[in-house]
Amino acid sequence: MTVDESTENVPQPEQEGDASGKRKSRSKRRRKLRVLVFLVAHLLGAISSVQAIMSTRTAQGAIAWAISLNTFPYVAVPAYWVFGRSKFDGYHMKRHATMLAESETERNVIGLLAEGGMLIDPKNAIDLRRKTLLENLAQMPVTRFNDADLLIDGEATFDAIVEGITEATDYVLFQFYIIHDDDLGNRLKDALIAKAKEGVSVFFLYDALGSYSLPDAYLSQLRDAGVQTAAFRTTRGWQNRFRVNFRNHRKIVVIDGKEAFVGGHNVGDEYLGKDDTLTPWRDTHVAVRGPTALEAQVTFVEDWSWATGNIPELNWEPHRAPQGDVRALCLPTGPADNLETGTLMLLDLINSSTESIWIATPYFAPDQQFVSALQLASLRGVDVRILVPEQYDNFVVGMTVYSYLEELEETSIKFHWYERGFMHQKVILVDGKTAAIGTANFDNRSMRLNFEVTMLLEDAEFAASVEQMLETDFQHSRLASAAEYRDGSLPFRFAVRVCRLFAPIQ
Repeated sequence: MTVDESTENVPQPEQEGDASGKRKSRSKRRRKLRVLVFLVAHLLGAISSVQAIMSTRTAQGAIAWAISLNTFPYVAVPAYWVFGRSKFDGYHMKRHATMLAESETERNVIGLLAEGGMLIDPKNAIDLRRKTLLENLAQMPVTRFNDADLLIDGEATFDAIVEGITEATDYVLFQFYIIHDDDLGNRLKDALIAKAKEGVSVFFLYDALGSYSLPDAYLSQLRDAGVQTAAFRTTRGWQNRFRVNFRNHRKIVVIDGKEAFVGGHNVGDEYLGKDDTLTPWRDTHVAVRGPTALEAQVTFVEDWSWATGNIPELNWEPHRAPQGDVRALCLPTGPADNLETGTLMLLDLINSSTESIWIATPYFAPDQQFVSALQLASLRGVDVRILVPEQYDNFVVGMTVYSYLEELEETSIKFHWYERGFMHQKVILVDGKTAAIGTANFDNRSMRLNFEVTMLLEDAEFAASVEQMLETDFQHSRLASAAEYRDGSLPFRFAVRVCRLFAPIQ
C-alpha cells in the first residue's frame, strides 16, 4: 500500500469540522424542538385548565384537573379531552316537541292525558311537591292507569320482549347498550326481521362503543329486511370527537307506543347465565303498559334524533293500561341535561325515605354527597340496605367498594355481598311503596357520564313483588363488615384507596 493510499481514508481537518458542525446543528434543532413542544404542551395545558375551571361540575374536580393540566400537560391534556368533560354538547331534548309542547293540533299529548284522567291529582302538599320535583326533572308528567310486570332474570325478560315484538302491529323501537352476535342476539334479530317483513316499522339503535364488536353482517341482515339501524356515537360532531368517555347505557324496547321494557339486561348470552365465570347472572327488567310507555318512547326518539337527525312517525295517543293503576314516570338522565338529573333523582329517593331504602347495584362508587345522604337516612331511623355482588367483573370497581365499608358501618347501614353468581340489577325500593328500576348504577359514571333511563313506579302490589324479590336476594347474600377492609394487609388497603381515587370515572 502506498503512502497516498494509506492516507486516503483519513478524515481531513475540513471534513471533521463539517461533521462536527452538522452534529451541533442537529443538536440545536432538537433543543429548539423540545422547547417548542414544552411551550405548546404547557400552553395547551393552561388553556385546557381554564376550560376545566369554567366547566367542571365539582370544585374538587376543577382543582384536580387545573393542577394536573399545568403540571403534567403531556399526560393530562389528552386525558382531559377524553375523560375530563362531564357535559355533552349538541344533544337536544325533544320532549317539548313531542310530549309537553303545545302542538299545532288542538289535542296535544298533555291534553289527551288530562282528558283521559291519566294525570296525577295530588291530595296533599307533600305529594304535590314530590310530583312537581319529579316532573321538573323528567320534563314529562307523572301518569296513572299504568300496569307493570316485574321481570326477574334473563329468561323471563327476553321471553316477554320477544312476545311483545311478535305482537307488534305498528312499530318496534329497540335500543340496547350492548348487543352481541350470539344465540340471544340472533334470536332477537330474527324476531325483528320477521316483524319487519310483515310491514311493521322497526327501529334498531345501539351504542357504538358498547356494541363495538357487533359485526357488519349482523347489521346488514337487519337492513336487508327493512329494519332501520343506527349507532349512537358519542364522538359525533366536531365538539365531541374526543369524548369516548360518554356512553349511551340505555336499554329500551317500545311496542306500538303502548308497552315498554326497561332494565338492566343487555343482549348477550351472558345475561342468560351462560358466561363461564359470571354465572348465574342475576338481573331485573320491568315491562310497563299505559301512558308511561310514551315517555320511554320520547327517550328513544331523543336518542334516535341525535344518531340520525330524523324523528320517526310514531303514535302519540296515550292509552290506559287494560288493567292496573300504577303511578309511573319514565325518567331519562344524562350528560346533556342542564342539571345533574340522575344525581338529583337519587338524592331525592334517599332524602324522602322515612322507613326504608334498599339499593341493589352492581357498581357502588358514589361521591361523598351520596354517602352523607345514606348516613343521614340511617341516623334518622331508616332501614338502609345496600346489596352488591361479591363476584366482580371489574377489579378496580370491586376494590373500590371496600373503601366505603367503614363509613357505612359507622351509622349502622347494612352492606350485603351477593354470593349467588354475578348481580347486575339496578333496583331501589323506598319505604316499601316506590320502586326505581332502570339502567343507572350507583356510581359517578351513571350520574354524570352515561345516558340512562329509570322507571319510577308507585303501587302497593308492585312494590310488594319488588320487596319479595329483594328479600330473596338478601337471603343469597352475606352481611359485610368493615373489618374486611380494616384487617386487610397494608398493600390491600393501599390498593383499595388508590382504586377509590378513580371512582369519578368508573
